[in-house]
Amino acid sequence: MKCPYCQKDNDRVIDSRASEDGAAIRRRRECSACHYRYTTYERVERTTIKVIKKDGIREPFDRLRLKGGLEKACWKRPISDAKLEEIVSAVENDIESKFESEVESHYLGELVMRHLRKLDQVAYVRFASVYRQFEDVQDFVDELRPMLSSDRRGPTNETDL
Repeated sequence: MKCPYCQKDNDRVIDSRASEDGAAIRRRRECSACHYRYTTYERVERTTIKVIKKDGIREPFDRLRLKGGLEKACWKRPISDAKLEEIVSAVENDIESKFESEVESHYLGELVMRHLRKLDQVAYVRFASVYRQFEDVQDFVDELRPMLSSDRRGPTNETDL
């Protein structure tokens, strides 16, 4: 493994442990040249699942792209990187267990939103605003209405918004 800092190919594994519910091995490494420490993950190589976009284009599922979207939605929220990794792994495991080769982007988006809604309401609304392409404030109100009506502390009808 090449060091991400000095690019030398001379490191040692300091620690290994199961990660992501046993779906990956997390390894802490130290470069023998510059002593920089970094983390790598070893996962089973899986079959490539294609995501069918709204316009019909098919693209390979990309866990890094999914994680990037989650990071944007969770920006400045008290959510750890480990929690985001859990969501990405859960989504990836779900689609790989239910679909052989292709999954519609609509299914993927709704699945991510279910996880975010449980985790953080602000991140959920941020993700929903991009995923559902909100165009005005009414779109936000429509998305928030079910959340507010189920939350006893919040307003229960439109006039309270």
